[in-house]
Amino acid sequence: MDTSDIIKKVRKVEIKTKGLTKHVFAGEYHSAFKGRGMAFSEVRSYEYGDDVRNIDWNVTARTGDPYVKVFEEERELTVMLLIDISASSFFGTKSVFKSELITELAAIMAFSAMTNNDKVGAILFSDKIEKYLPPKKGKQNILRIIRELVHVEPDHKGTNLKDALVYLKNIEKKRSIVFVLSDFIADDYEQALSIAAKRHDIIGIKVVDDAEKSIPNVGLIAVQDAETGVKRIIDTSDAKVRKRWEAAYQQRDKIFKNTFAKSKADTLTIGTEDDYVKVLQLFFKNRGKR
Repeated sequence: MDTSDIIKKVRKVEIKTKGLTKHVFAGEYHSAFKGRGMAFSEVRSYEYGDDVRNIDWNVTARTGDPYVKVFEEERELTVMLLIDISASSFFGTKSVFKSELITELAAIMAFSAMTNNDKVGAILFSDKIEKYLPPKKGKQNILRIIRELVHVEPDHKGTNLKDALVYLKNIEKKRSIVFVLSDFIADDYEQALSIAAKRHDIIGIKVVDDAEKSIPNVGLIAVQDAETGVKRIIDTSDAKVRKRWEAAYQQRDKIFKNTFAKSKADTLTIGTEDDYVKVLQLFFKNRGKR
């Protein structure tokens, strides 16, 4: 992909996701993710109904009139995107690859954060940390993240979510909102997630293709594991084979949801053929009610 193609693709992602953010997600994002707490803003004259516990006794004594302290929510947050760029993400059987959907979802989260004046950073990982983009504000930072995802050429094929979570814990000392964008074809990350979730507000967004959930009866087909390169022939006309395929997906999905639930972290699943606008709106709406 040459430079002009990259610019066109980045611009296409920007137009689509920024528009959705502006008209659909701005309010939902604000209500779904709270600030760090309440910070002192100013003092003003006491009014009937004000909480007497907020009276500023120093100013009251100095002026002879009652004054109260006014507090406002500290809105500025840091949003970190943990983005899976392993070989299994470059898979899709219908309209888009999982990697393309992940890019759009990352862009939506980033633009939503930017609208709220939050910092955004990203960790791109395979079975190693491929790239770290420190949290910054502004449109140019968001476009850089999108550009990295559009033009990504990972050095490794595998997935190591555990190391990505450990890296997050070590490099981001302040509490952050963390979106983990992956297909979660990964093992042995429960402890790392539990530790990271004690500091950060973590949301696991699982991206899947319909073919990973079930396979149609189309006879003999050749399949290859994108990460290990292992090839095999499977007989999809065999009902038992199809049931095992579905059972394997359901087991992985159960592990994903249970692992996040144990760490008190949220999850949502988005398919490559889903209307992700509706899925995200429902998620933001439900979080905003807490």
